[in-house]
Amino acid sequence: MKVLLANPRGFCAGVDRAVKIVDLALEVFGPPVYVRREIVHNSHVVADLRGKGAVFVEELDEVPRGAVAILSAHGVAPTVFHEARKRELRLIDATCPLVTKVHLEVHRFVRQGYHIVLIGHKGHDEVIGTIGESPEHITLVENEAQARTLDLPPHERLVVLTQTTLGVDDTAHVLAALRERFPYLELPPTDDICYATQNRQDAVKEMQRRGMGLLLVVGSRNSSNAARLVEVALTRGVCGFLIDSAAEICAEWVRGVEVVGVSAGASTPESVVQGVLNRLRELGADSIELCTTAEEDTVFQIPPALKQAVSERASGGVRLEILGQS
Repeated sequence: MKVLLANPRGFCAGVDRAVKIVDLALEVFGPPVYVRREIVHNSHVVADLRGKGAVFVEELDEVPRGAVAILSAHGVAPTVFHEARKRELRLIDATCPLVTKVHLEVHRFVRQGYHIVLIGHKGHDEVIGTIGESPEHITLVENEAQARTLDLPPHERLVVLTQTTLGVDDTAHVLAALRERFPYLELPPTDDICYATQNRQDAVKEMQRRGMGLLLVVGSRNSSNAARLVEVALTRGVCGFLIDSAAEICAEWVRGVEVVGVSAGASTPESVVQGVLNRLRELGADSIELCTTAEEDTVFQIPPALKQAVSERASGGVRLEILGQS
């Protein structure tokens, strides 16, 4: 049995930045540091940070007044910032800059008189945050079927935005259905689906072309981009499973399979991937071949004020106000 290992896989720049922000905050301010929702959608990352002293909460009203609190990489609605100010929290914004870009697009298009059709998954943290920027000017569409029955005023100026972690192919189908019904629907000047999501899906497609008979995607159940990787395989006739760790691999899955593909969601630590590879070796894998389709060198800087807090700690004093994007 041969293993094709996707490259790129695992941590993207936005996830790497968010995890570093929590680590730095713990180093500078000491535990507990409070994090609203999961900083990224991966159980291993959350467990590791919790072990270091991060306390994960659903809402900021669970955070003691004046404490250090961090917003997750998925972005939030403006009401969350208002709550932080009301509670006098020392807030650090770990929103991925690519999600922030979509939020800024919402404001720009609303100012220009557009109604926004947002393609995304209802209830996902990123979608909740994006809609929260201007709920009365956004209509959510989850799939092609909804796109074909969407009821919008025909005179409306329309523009489409998307969640950053969607399947590229599925989104194209939804967009085509929307354009059939609303030919005047406009697209934003840049693609909203993030580079890392696209690259990981492209790697899965290439592994399928190289004879992959089974795909194992390492990622947690609530990871949208990891789930999309499984869907990419399934739509191409390749059996795929989303697994959170090597312990979830069933020996029956790989029996008789000549080529197993392995990839990982954008919030999955590499150590968990290596555990999966070790388990596959135990099950008979005799070679691991890297399938490289792109090289990623994107780096997102941490918020300048957090950098300043690190410097102030070194000089003996730390002060932190509400922090925005870098």
